[in-house]
Amino acid sequence: MLTRIDHIGIACFDLDATVEFYRATYGFEVTHTEVNEEQGVREAMLRISGTSDGGSSYLQLLEATREDSAVGKWLAKNGEGVHHIAFGSEDVDGDSEAIRDKGVRVLYDAPRIGTMGSRITFLHPKDCHGVLTEIVTSASASEDH
Repeated sequence: MLTRIDHIGIACFDLDATVEFYRATYGFEVTHTEVNEEQGVREAMLRISGTSDGGSSYLQLLEATREDSAVGKWLAKNGEGVHHIAFGSEDVDGDSEAIRDKGVRVLYDAPRIGTMGSRITFLHPKDCHGVLTEIVTSASASEDH
């Protein structure tokens, strides 16, 4: 069952400048950074709030490290802005399979490793009213199953 908005992914050309904007404007601080070579991004997670289920909501700022990455191609076509929305899940495998059974295309055959050791998959935006949608199980929830 989807439990919360885990994060909103925002594609940007300059990660450091974008982080500074969110820090200076809203007071959001970076809680995690990493480079995901497989996905071709450098990213920063800015924690917005915590939830009663132990999860948090974040802004995920994404800068492409290569032009041929999904985010690099998206930036070239669309410019900066909201890239995707991610919903938290206790069981990304089960939830993505249930969503697939409803006729929504799931982009990965099996979940992949995402930010902070999470397990993730994406749903095709054409099946989600134009919104690239991510389903994510945090690393701590993955360890419980």
